[in-house]
Amino acid sequence: MGDRLKEKVAVVTGGGRGIGRGIALLLAEEGASILVNDLGCDIDGSGSSNIPADNTVSEIQSKGGKAVANYNNVAEMDGAENTIKSAIDNFGRVDILITSTVTLRDRMIFQMTPEDWDNVITNNLKAAFTISKFAAIVFRQQRSGKIVNLTSDAGLGDMGRSNYAASSEGLAGLTRTLARDLGKYGVTANGISAMVQTRSFPGTTDEFKIAEGPYPTPDERAGIGPSPVIDEWEGLGHPDDPDNVAPLAVYLTTNATPNVNGYIFGIRRGSIFLYSNPKAERSVYKRGKFTMDEMDVLFPKMIGNGY
Repeated sequence: MGDRLKEKVAVVTGGGRGIGRGIALLLAEEGASILVNDLGCDIDGSGSSNIPADNTVSEIQSKGGKAVANYNNVAEMDGAENTIKSAIDNFGRVDILITSTVTLRDRMIFQMTPEDWDNVITNNLKAAFTISKFAAIVFRQQRSGKIVNLTSDAGLGDMGRSNYAASSEGLAGLTRTLARDLGKYGVTANGISAMVQTRSFPGTTDEFKIAEGPYPTPDERAGIGPSPVIDEWEGLGHPDDPDNVAPLAVYLTTNATPNVNGYIFGIRRGSIFLYSNPKAERSVYKRGKFTMDEMDVLFPKMIGNGY
């Protein structure tokens, strides 16, 4: 057992399975008390079960850690508020928030229903907003707190996942804005885009992507080049193990990162990388309104020859 997070209290949403479970376990190993929140729904957002949260809590407790289970639907305002209250009721405070809820309803855009869209946006993006809102109230009052949001690189362009892409980019924007809203109160917010084997992605990085054609791979979209070939994996697990995300996530919640705020990190197959924040790449300027004739000349110069 470590002591980097001794006497700290963490709330982990989606903590019953996958990435959230791995983070909850490592937080506990580093001395934090954990509220494991998980609705226990299916990957499409339907149903519920207490089993995932209970299993994670039992695993933490079997190793001597402190944890309680919570089954609230944090996509609802009351559920999120009661989850933060439950952490305070059980442990006296809240210091860390990890959001890791994911549902998927993949459809091509011309097939996607309003229900498909609303379900994913609600369970992925709104669920991060609601719990962050109520955690932020506590963090602002105590002048400290750490938030880590799990997102994905689907927002860089992922075929058949317009709803998931929108929620992923929304999480990135939410994270950067939380950093600005809360930084002056001693609170940090960062995001992690992970490509690992979970219910939402059961294979390696490009296993289910089109092998040929004009579509870029996830690594090409992210601008990080191909994932390295791992000839031999050292230690426990495997290259696509969701537990590989936990060290980075937990490190971002420690006192070792007091000024790391508003960043989106990536992790896959033994690599950790940092995404650049969006910035203007090229510009054209004139004092006044552009004419269409000027657009004919200037726009190609801005976007680049050949496009």
